[in-house]
Amino acid sequence: MLPPRALFLGSYPPRECGIATFTKDVVDAYNRAFGVSSDVIAIDEPGGEVRRYGPEVVARIAEQDRYSYGDIARFANRHPSQMINVQHEYGLFGGERGEWLIDFLKALEKPAVLTLHTVLPEPDETMLRVTRELCEHAARVVSLSETGRELLETVYGIDPAMLRVIHHGVPDVPFQSTDAAKASFGIGQRTVISTFGLISRGKGLEYAIEAMRDVVKRHPEVLYLILGETHPVVRRREGESYRESVQAMVREFGLQYNVQLVDKYLDFDELVGYLAATDIYLTPYLNPVQIVSGTLAYAVGCGKAIVSTPYLYAQELLAHNRGFLCEFRDAASIARELNILLDDPALRRATERRAYRFGRQMTWPHLAVEYGNLFLELAPPDSLELVNTA
Repeated sequence: MLPPRALFLGSYPPRECGIATFTKDVVDAYNRAFGVSSDVIAIDEPGGEVRRYGPEVVARIAEQDRYSYGDIARFANRHPSQMINVQHEYGLFGGERGEWLIDFLKALEKPAVLTLHTVLPEPDETMLRVTRELCEHAARVVSLSETGRELLETVYGIDPAMLRVIHHGVPDVPFQSTDAAKASFGIGQRTVISTFGLISRGKGLEYAIEAMRDVVKRHPEVLYLILGETHPVVRRREGESYRESVQAMVREFGLQYNVQLVDKYLDFDELVGYLAATDIYLTPYLNPVQIVSGTLAYAVGCGKAIVSTPYLYAQELLAHNRGFLCEFRDAASIARELNILLDDPALRRATERRAYRFGRQMTWPHLAVEYGNLFLELAPPDSLELVNTA
């Protein structure tokens, strides 16, 4: 039996942010898995009201208009869907710590599944209150990591019966050689290290570039690709100053042959293509309490050897020798871990296989089935069968 009809709420393309991409990926995976056509409610930031969406977007919340939250809840109540999935990030919604989303959930008359993309281990009083109220008005709460689930239970005091872990989705791609992908980009047989995602100062790229000075001494053929444009919020606030400072470092260190910045927002096919050409994936992020990273999840799902700083999500995903951890803000540590993998191709291949095996439980088709089963738990009594997970 098909799962019930669901309505999805979150930021949504063509808005350029990680949650928008994630929301579309969830909707697309759900539609493909069950042969349905789901509707979306988009959340618009100030200025986003001029954005043009596809026909699947049937309503829009104005982030800074509190009345909009109640109005759209009433729209959702009239909508033929049986439940709603909210992709939640604190910066998406209006009010202190996004508390106006509580208005929406209170006015909603059908079950809501709340997917939390950020769960901080030491929340301030306001974040603790808002998170608890959001969860109180949800039928189920989804964390994208086991670390997040544990924090919700132990720090936030959320009933464990309310909590589910559904990992960040990843591409369902074969485990394959990098040769064909490298040829398509004209890279030849160079060894490729890559980092992708919207660029901001929290990415720690300056430490990665400094590390490349030591890496290229031993492996002069290496090419480090920094893939992605500057985050739109960062660009509005400070322009391209961070990207320009990073490019200046590349020139200062004489690394123009070994480090390239690809300044564009990558669509799904481009992203998967670059990952297919990657030998080592690097995340030098600076935030130690980050519990989810879509870029890291994708790299695991594509079976990449990974070097990462030890933020919470990286510790979880790269456990059991699925990757290598380096120190925060430490170029020498980054270089050391990269060189370990570059020096030992057999170790790199073994690490890739372990990552790929773990990532099979995270593919978008698998995620769609997990959401379908969760929605069925909350469906009316006449929906008796769970989705086949075979």
